Amino acid sequence: MTAKVIDGKAIAQALREEIKTQVSALREAGQRPPGLAVVIVGEDPASQIYVRNKHLATEAAGMRSIMKVLPATASQQQVLDVVAELNADATVDGILVQLPVPKQIDGAAVIDAIAVEKDVDGFNPENLGLLAQRTPRLRPCTPYGCMKMLEFEGINPAGMDAVVLGQSNIVGRPAALELLMKGATVTICHSRTKDLPGHVRRADLIVAGIGKPEFVQGDWIKPGAVVLDVGINRLPSGKVVGDVDYAAASQRAGYITPVPGGVGPMTIAMLIQNTLEAYRLRNA
Repeated sequence: MTAKVIDGKAIAQALREEIKTQVSALREAGQRPPGLAVVIVGEDPASQIYVRNKHLATEAAGMRSIMKVLPATASQQQVLDVVAELNADATVDGILVQLPVPKQIDGAAVIDAIAVEKDVDGFNPENLGLLAQRTPRLRPCTPYGCMKMLEFEGINPAGMDAVVLGQSNIVGRPAALELLMKGATVTICHSRTKDLPGHVRRADLIVAGIGKPEFVQGDWIKPGAVVLDVGINRLPSGKVVGDVDYAAASQRAGYITPVPGGVGPMTIAMLIQNTLEAYRLRNA
């Protein structure tokens, strides 16, 4: 068996074109476009690449992109002041603070300071709580992107045995909540899980987000399973790989996401989707 590759890049592009059409309709109706503000503290090279990609995607969708760049020496209060300014700006619909932040900044406190209705990363406890209650508002982008990929491929998780590898607030926990909401039976595995390969071997659907390159072995994959690889790891050679041994797993899985070109592009697409949703919620 050779798995069908889920082309996240193509799905993300289709979503972004759909969003662009909706934003164009707003402009034609005389309404202002949605606005997304990104706050970056310091000069981390990877963060700068992510922020540039978000800026380009925002503008490509016809939205207003606002960049707030602070030096690596910025204080906690300076960052909070910028967030407060953006919270008060009626033309800003979404705010995100690019992580990681320098060590003198309490990232969790900064994220909690973002107005809940502008929390387009979906990290605020209130937004996570709404997801847990099955009434989502603004949803964490990467798990939301995973669900959109399943939807595009016509894969219904209802009744599936799903295994989520990793319990982070960014991917693992919200991914489990998303799958529960769709009717899957969900197991969350982590560093203290006993017999991890055994759990994976029983899974109809796997979401891998543990940050360990090619950790999930091909012979762990149940024949025909759906494999969503959220991991992005750079090897010493410079090659980027996921958390799953792609070459081996793709010979057993029914569907699989590549790295790069799988879940990654979906995260930015869902950020733009969340910005449009935040705009609509604020202007309902």
